[in-house]
Amino acid sequence: MSNQRRGNWKPASMSQGDNMRTVTFFKYAKKMLEQYGHEDAAFYFEQVEEHLRKGGTLPNTDKEIGRVLGV
Repeated sequence: MSNQRRGNWKPASMSQGDNMRTVTFFKYAKKMLEQYGHEDAAFYFEQVEEHLRKGGTLPNTDKEIGRVLGV
């Protein structure tokens, strides 16, 4: 018997696998856009990828989206 109480547990809001899948999507979308000559669009996909890699989440508001995209 132990006098230590049981720890609380709650599920994560977004699983690590989903998060990595999202980052990977932006990474490969950027590469594909560059291959087809869409450098401007590829730049914005790269901005989102970097934001997610730094621990950010996908933004919800116009202001946050603009900040992530650098516009």
